[in-house]
Amino acid sequence: MRILLTGATGYIGKRLLPVLVNKGHEVVCVVRDKHRCAFSAGVKQAIQLFEADLLDETSLENIPDNIDLAYYLVHSMSDSADYQEQEKKSAVNFRNRLNRTKVKQVIYLSGIVNDQSLSKHLKSRLTVENELAKGNFALTTLRSGIIIGSGSASFEIIRDLVEKLPVMVAPRWLKTRCQPIAISDVIRFLIGCINDTTVFNKSFDIGGTEILTYKEMLLLFAHERGLKRLIVTVPVMTPRLSSYWLYFVTSTSYKLATSLVESMRVEVIARPNSLAQHFGIQLLTYSESLKKAFIKIEQNEIVSSWKDSFISGQLSGQLSDFINVPKFGCYTDVRVMPVASPDFAIEKIWRIGGATGWYYANWLWQIRGLMDKMAGGVGLRRGRTSSDSIKEGDAIDFWRVIYASKNEGRLLLYAEMKLPGEAWLEFKLRNNQLVQTATFRPKGLWGRLYWYMVMPFHELIFKGMLRKIVNE
Repeated sequence: MRILLTGATGYIGKRLLPVLVNKGHEVVCVVRDKHRCAFSAGVKQAIQLFEADLLDETSLENIPDNIDLAYYLVHSMSDSADYQEQEKKSAVNFRNRLNRTKVKQVIYLSGIVNDQSLSKHLKSRLTVENELAKGNFALTTLRSGIIIGSGSASFEIIRDLVEKLPVMVAPRWLKTRCQPIAISDVIRFLIGCINDTTVFNKSFDIGGTEILTYKEMLLLFAHERGLKRLIVTVPVMTPRLSSYWLYFVTSTSYKLATSLVESMRVEVIARPNSLAQHFGIQLLTYSESLKKAFIKIEQNEIVSSWKDSFISGQLSGQLSDFINVPKFGCYTDVRVMPVASPDFAIEKIWRIGGATGWYYANWLWQIRGLMDKMAGGVGLRRGRTSSDSIKEGDAIDFWRVIYASKNEGRLLLYAEMKLPGEAWLEFKLRNNQLVQTATFRPKGLWGRLYWYMVMPFHELIFKGMLRKIVNE
């Protein structure tokens, strides 16, 4: 079948795409930014790529007419005032374009909405479902609760809380019940629905085998990791305090934390159905899904991570908007050092950040990360998805990868920390020399003062980092 896939660079899309390709489907991917599509060579050869923005109706003309089936995997956890209207507009534009194609079925992954007091985000998901249902095609909606898998937002937040806090004084919403589901089971459901007429124009809740409170999920995670944890819930935490609690303890951004807190106050329990039996899916338990995630992490095989989504940082727009580092009105710190072994140097650069650190004065980087977190930035807790590979769009601590090419010997990072301006950090191997360039484009007087205030630290950190990369 010829399948249209939206959200191909997202957490679910990155997992679904290779499965579709391996099953022999011809996949057409619609993405906002081609520069973020760092797929494997085998996947690249088997897909077609079209650039379009669902908010821009004219750009959707790029979508081919001869489509058999489409996946709608576009979600927003934005905290902007008009995100609900944006999600609705995206769905309407998508529906209108698909009405003029040959598509027979659309599969939409939504959230469980069986509670009377829905969060704003779940209300928005339901609105999207209702708009898609008006199309000239059969709509199949899978409504999922919390998804557990390596790199998922829920898994990473649970891991941050359990592994960093021996004792937790937590909000009362930890007593809220939910029904977590393994990412591998979600993918099986998404695949099973393909061209199955029994699921046309229907919605199904999908969940795992257990109904658990968030507190039980944290304690079970601790048990799997061999950790003893004490959790005390208190009734005095307001939604705002709860958001700050999540934000400072975990790697989540504040706007995602506020969205999660709002959603976590509402029970999301799947209504019974026979879809798993119909597809022959043996659902994983919560503990089994954790074990599977741990194996992927230990083997450095995390396929996708929420941290690489733009929602985890400050960047907006396309990567190509930031690839040309400005020169006019900028301050630069350029350092050059001979390289005895270019291959050795490039391997060290490709491991920078995350658990590896920044090679020199890591304690200063950690202080800077804490300062950024206190100012409402992302801090250093995002780490990196893979310990030895880098792709455009990846997050590395409080940086975003704008360009990465081992063959060219070039890595360009854009700062997502809170700054009175914009900053880039570039590593470039040329003629057996490593050129390390920090560029800062200030905003106003405070931006200029900031540059001169941090110059002594740059002299220490950047010089030491370059030396460590080249000489050790």
